[in-house]
Amino acid sequence: MAETHGSYSMSNERMTQPGKIMLVGIGPGSVEHMTQRAREAIAEADTVIGYVTYIKLVADLLEGKEIIRKSMTEELDRAVEALERARQGKKVALISSGDAGVYGMAGPTFEVLFQAGWKPPREGDGAPQDVELEVVPGASALNSCAARVGAPLTHDFCAISLSDLLTPWPTIAKRLNAAAQADFVVALYNPKSGRRTRQIVEAQRLFLCHRDPNTPVAIVKSAYRRRERIEMTTLAHMVDADIGMLSTVIIGNSNTFVQHGLMVTPRGYANKYDLQDGQAHTGERPGRSLSTGLNGWLDNLFADHDAGDSVELLAQRFGLPAGYIHQVLQEPLEVSASPHETEAADEA
Repeated sequence: MAETHGSYSMSNERMTQPGKIMLVGIGPGSVEHMTQRAREAIAEADTVIGYVTYIKLVADLLEGKEIIRKSMTEELDRAVEALERARQGKKVALISSGDAGVYGMAGPTFEVLFQAGWKPPREGDGAPQDVELEVVPGASALNSCAARVGAPLTHDFCAISLSDLLTPWPTIAKRLNAAAQADFVVALYNPKSGRRTRQIVEAQRLFLCHRDPNTPVAIVKSAYRRRERIEMTTLAHMVDADIGMLSTVIIGNSNTFVQHGLMVTPRGYANKYDLQDGQAHTGERPGRSLSTGLNGWLDNLFADHDAGDSVELLAQRFGLPAGYIHQVLQEPLEVSASPHETEAADEA
């Protein structure tokens, strides 16, 4: 396979046939967990560009292609190289582990393209396009790591990167605190490196302000790769685990549990159904909102306000902005639909 290591200046040359950039998410790294389209995109490519580790993960697909290896901090260089090659009429696979749009190469590539004056095609627009673009999705680390430890993401979750190379720490800390307070299951990306060792400690401190120390935590390193390592621990002890840049840390919410070595976050069926016989609890109906859902909450909110509770007190009680409570109370309370009225049912 051909290799290139040098830098290239931006060219204004235009080819008769437009080149193409394919932003390819290769998933966790094993070929069997790549999508069919990801494999096809790499096969179609004249040039494959990526971080050196990612190139190694798809080495068996690269025969006869131009390979451009880049270091970890050279994301913009990768995007510029991809645009340069595409403007020469080549098909370029710019690869990311996981999904290209989740802490991957899709974002910086769009920034480089827009800076260079690129525009996506519009329907009916006959203007020629110098570079075509395709985003090929893949399973992100939170998907692959969750699959290895059970079902920790079955309810609301979010992802937060602890890398402060491009994001100020106060911004990261605010997001950690908000997610912990709101009881999200949280997947921490880029939790620790050789130089960044304190960020994971600060994340733990913020979570302990809101979560039980026994909250389950799963740490998965190199999911589905040769050196995969899985460790189940708790929030109190997670910083004692072996954590590095190839690790993803999944912190459970207040309902997450571990049983038989598997980490599970309940979806909430126990709020509505008896898990023994599957029958709905008294006052609950399949396909209808919980009695404590929005309509039930609104009934209680208006009743409490009518009983004399102030907007400020209600806001404090529910942990919501006073301005939001005030706006809700300005709207007339709708009469709940009759149980005999038909409505489209949700899955639950």
